[in-house]
Amino acid sequence: MTYEEWFIQQGNLHANVMKKLTDKSVDEVIEYFKFENMVKNEPDFCPLYKDNKKCHDMEDLNCYLCACPNFRFKMEGFEKTPDGKTLFSVCNIKSRDGSQYIGEDYIHQNCSGCIVPHRAKYIKKNFNRNWFEVMKDVRPKES
Repeated sequence: MTYEEWFIQQGNLHANVMKKLTDKSVDEVIEYFKFENMVKNEPDFCPLYKDNKKCHDMEDLNCYLCACPNFRFKMEGFEKTPDGKTLFSVCNIKSRDGSQYIGEDYIHQNCSGCIVPHRAKYIKKNFNRNWFEVMKDVRPKES
């Protein structure tokens, strides 16, 4: 699955959950997206839920921002490195907890060590009922 395909799929899954929460306050929505609630109430939201597994090893994991608004991807790549690798994704805030997957001819951002978007305080600060709006800067604008 490409970044673009995942991005669209995740946004649509998020929108379907949000349809159930139209009468909820911001705090209630954020509470609903706690990992433990999502495993029970929305088992198809994430493939890890079937094994009751977290993507990040942290207490109070919140899945509202399953993806990070600071992640950037470009399907054709941002640039070629001098050694011929294509840089496909980066962290816009250069999180010290992020790293890179480096393959033979590609580089991808590795967010597994970063928990920035999974805390309720961060979510509340960046909250929008429309996931695509929160994530609007993740992929480049059409030129």
